[in-house]
Amino acid sequence: MDIFVTTALKLADIKSDSCLTKAVEKRANILKLTQAAEDAVLRPTESGAYSHTLRAALAARIARLNSEEALANRYLKSAGTFGTIADLANDGSSHKLSAVVNFMDKVAASTRSVTAEDISVLQEQGIKDADIVRLSELNSFLSYQIRLVVGLRLLESQSK
Repeated sequence: MDIFVTTALKLADIKSDSCLTKAVEKRANILKLTQAAEDAVLRPTESGAYSHTLRAALAARIARLNSEEALANRYLKSAGTFGTIADLANDGSSHKLSAVVNFMDKVAASTRSVTAEDISVLQEQGIKDADIVRLSELNSFLSYQIRLVVGLRLLESQSK
């Protein structure tokens, strides 16, 4: 895998002729594993109740909550009919996903305030524990991915 086509390096605008090339090549394994993790949470073999398109829409929404519009746009390309969920004004009710959208927003924007009650709300909506874990994995990965992209972008801007 060419590390320069990974989401992290593409969104950080780090190209193969960058001043950071040697540094990122030394961390190629981490970048490849990061891309594999993205693939696993967005397009898993066992997707449970949440399709790949819905996952992409939720990922785009999380990116927007973190002011990462370029990342949001990247995920929106795979969101299909769920693309409207990435709109922060959309509460998910049009897709009967308001509990999921509320949970994802809270985990993404106010992680420390998430409580067992938030999980109970999802369970009361009939969401299985395995699917709650899947949602949490998606949110956790996006938290990492966004921080990685922002950090790499900062390094790239400082290297010029």
